[in-house]
Amino acid sequence: MKMHGLGNDFVVIDLRGKAVALEPRHVARIADRHMGVGFDQLATIQDDDRSDARLVFWNADGSRSGACGNATRCIARHLLDEGGRDSLRLRTDHAVLLAEDAGGGLTRVNMGHPVLDWRAIPLAHDADIDHLPIKGDPVATGMGNPHVTFFVDDAASVDLAEFGPRMEHHPLYPERTNVEVVQVLSRDEITLRIWERGTGPTLASGSCSCAAAVAAARRGLTARRVKVNVPGGVLHIDWREDGVWMEGPTAHVFSGTFTESWWSE
Repeated sequence: MKMHGLGNDFVVIDLRGKAVALEPRHVARIADRHMGVGFDQLATIQDDDRSDARLVFWNADGSRSGACGNATRCIARHLLDEGGRDSLRLRTDHAVLLAEDAGGGLTRVNMGHPVLDWRAIPLAHDADIDHLPIKGDPVATGMGNPHVTFFVDDAASVDLAEFGPRMEHHPLYPERTNVEVVQVLSRDEITLRIWERGTGPTLASGSCSCAAAVAAARRGLTARRVKVNVPGGVLHIDWREDGVWMEGPTAHVFSGTFTESWWSE
């Protein structure tokens, strides 16, 4: 299936009841927007005896990703509609996540508690995660994957094509990192630009939106519930006692089948 959440697009492969060996080379070929399908992330749906389904995420370069919020919402919407249900539980590498029908075509997912220990984010060494020793005074957060969040006066003025990859590969992040550039508009609204680890600039990102909202609240710049404006639209993030909830729209673009000749090349 091809899906997207606010332009953050995914290929989702349903492996329930199937034994398919998905390898990094397959993922990278599917990601090619000219010779494959194209996506920001790829996700697989798998059987799981501890939840309604297990989700596994991949970046466009063929590397694994521990979390993908918008893909989780898209898959949740598909499974909610498939089963005629109002809620379900999805297991990821990060946690077992609760997903709900939020009404009006919107889907809400609890992305779990943010990771606020430098070892688990992970960072290369002990550091003040609220004020990293990096020019620009960013914040470090884990959401099942690593994040670095910068607060700026004008997000549109940042040269993301240069800044994003440089920060993604900063030596303080041994597993690389997602990069967020945030402009605070008010106590309950921010604007966000995104560079995703292993993918590049994207129109939206659920885990980046969560990390940015958590970072802003930790700095005292916003409340714990905020409207997040991303290039593809709007997400609502609510950092509650039971985790970080993310709510927004999803789209199922088409369903298809890979040809055997292409897959086996």
